[in-house]
Amino acid sequence: MATKSENIVSYTAEEAAKLVGKTDWARVAAQTPEEIERHWREDEDEFGPFDWTTVMAGSPPPKSKAAIHMRIDRAVLDHFRKSGRGYQTRINAVLAAYVRHAEGR
Repeated sequence: MATKSENIVSYTAEEAAKLVGKTDWARVAAQTPEEIERHWREDEDEFGPFDWTTVMAGSPPPKSKAAIHMRIDRAVLDHFRKSGRGYQTRINAVLAAYVRHAEGR
């Protein structure tokens, strides 16, 4: 059984072996690091390319977050939720990256 400590989930080796991913690791292993980097840079979504190097996911200092009620488009929420647990942290990371960019940091 998976155990949870805050945002960290642990699995036994047997549980991890049962997890099914969608990555074609044989294809990835056959690519050079340069090819992987090129594919990563060329990857676009419906909003165009996004520079993920500016996103910093992690825990903020204690009490630096505010609880709010916010309405967002269903498609935006669905996009983040489909990647699993921690979607609110990912939304916050994207917004924080936008603020850093807007402030020229």
